[in-house]
Amino acid sequence: MKFEKILPSALLKPYIKHLVISEVSEEQTYKVFPSTGLVMGFQYKGSLAYLSQEGENKLASTGITGLQDGFRVFKSNPNIGSVLVFFNEIGASYFLKTPINELFAESVSLEHFMNQYDLEKVEEALSFSQSDEHRIYIVEQFLLAHIIEKKDDQLVIKAIQYIYHHKGNVKIKELANLLCISQSPFEKRFRQVVGTSPKKFASIVRFHAVLDSLNQVKSLTEICFENNYFDQAHFIKDFKHFTGETPEKFIKKNDK
Repeated sequence: MKFEKILPSALLKPYIKHLVISEVSEEQTYKVFPSTGLVMGFQYKGSLAYLSQEGENKLASTGITGLQDGFRVFKSNPNIGSVLVFFNEIGASYFLKTPINELFAESVSLEHFMNQYDLEKVEEALSFSQSDEHRIYIVEQFLLAHIIEKKDDQLVIKAIQYIYHHKGNVKIKELANLLCISQSPFEKRFRQVVGTSPKKFASIVRFHAVLDSLNQVKSLTEICFENNYFDQAHFIKDFKHFTGETPEKFIKKNDK
């Protein structure tokens, strides 16, 4: 299995955290936790699906996945290869004209947002490419050709910074007051740019703060207290919602 992270070129750094070359030789089922940015995928061989109550849902060869409120289980067929683009919190909004919140909990083909001819060209180029460096180059050139020129929403950027600074432990009404804006228009602007409500975004940030704490020598009681949970039962319920497992089971599995 290969999962190699590559930093974006200078022109794409304002929008993208990193790109990934992902290759799996055998059929594999794996779990993906909620993140704070959308992910765009370009499969150059094999096929990928996510599992739901309805069964297997095959993903398009070029597609984008919105923010998730919980974990999602993916299934890869044997011999799959993908270039994945991990956007930062506001990055996807510079490539899609649709409000980003419309992609919440969805995995959608890029044909809904971009020219079919452009997609066919990038898919063909990737299918013939023989090196990871060239695949990254192809995807980056595709992205650079589709940047939407617009002004940064500084209010949303400040809100994101505030939420991170407080590790997701924020009250949205107080945050809106701090930014000198009414709560309703603030939440609308935030959803359109980030892809979910500030409250859900803050809960994802807090979840990742908890994950970081699990890597430290701390008791679950300490982690619960540091992340402002009312009690351990609430903490365990929240953690299970995001991972499908209790903290104890998660720690044991990852200590192996």
